[in-house]
Amino acid sequence: MATRLEQRQRTEDRILAAARQLFGERGFDRTTIRAIATAAGSDPGLVMRYFGSKEKLFAQATAIPAAGPIDGTPDQIARQLADVLSSKLTDEPTAALGALRAMFSHPAAADEIRAAMAAQQRQVAALLPGEDAVLRSGVIGALTLGLVISRHLVRLEGLDAAPEQLMAVAGPLIDELVKGSRALE
Repeated sequence: MATRLEQRQRTEDRILAAARQLFGERGFDRTTIRAIATAAGSDPGLVMRYFGSKEKLFAQATAIPAAGPIDGTPDQIARQLADVLSSKLTDEPTAALGALRAMFSHPAAADEIRAAMAAQQRQVAALLPGEDAVLRSGVIGALTLGLVISRHLVRLEGLDAAPEQLMAVAGPLIDELVKGSRALE
């Protein structure tokens, strides 16, 4: 028999999963606490009790997990960044997509995404050679964001290719950006 703490954790997990799905599909404005509760097989009052508000639930449900520490030689950094992009192209990043959808109409979502991306960009830039490391790191972030949005949200033609095919094109770009092998004018 599950303890109350275990039951609560399972309920919270169901609510967060439903919130991720609905925020990802509908965005912040068109997702209601009632719809989340229904999808989670819960009560709207319980959702509010556990999470406090729709905004706090949104923040937890759409928190973009960090890709993990990136470090090593330029070759290792390029491989790590390519692996992160490949995983985002392979498995639809539901929480991130919910945040991305909402960022256009909900300022808190935009701030959260910007802060998460800026932190990742600074971490990567600190490891890259050259004076233009911040610029190249920003381009890597934009490439990643653009491919993820274009594949999973916009569903652009051609980007429905296998992740390996997409990485055959994007991987060398990441490698070149990490190493700074082409002089930027």
